[in-house]
Amino acid sequence: MNRRELVAALAEKTGAEKKATDAFLTAFTEVVTETVASGEPVAISGFAKFARVERAARMGRNPATGEAIKIAA
Repeated sequence: MNRRELVAALAEKTGAEKKATDAFLTAFTEVVTETVASGEPVAISGFAKFARVERAARMGRNPATGEAIKIAA
């Protein structure tokens, strides 16, 4: 399901207009992103938990060329 399909499904389920539903989804995404970026997790019981995860640097491969590349932390 892509964003357009999600907005359409939510609008149909709630009876809201697609424009208002898209605005809500955009605001929700922005708030979660800002909160997680500041280091605080967002947990919605029964739905999802969003948290910032630190990953170490690692080696990977360019899928187009097969060339080894270093992926930063």
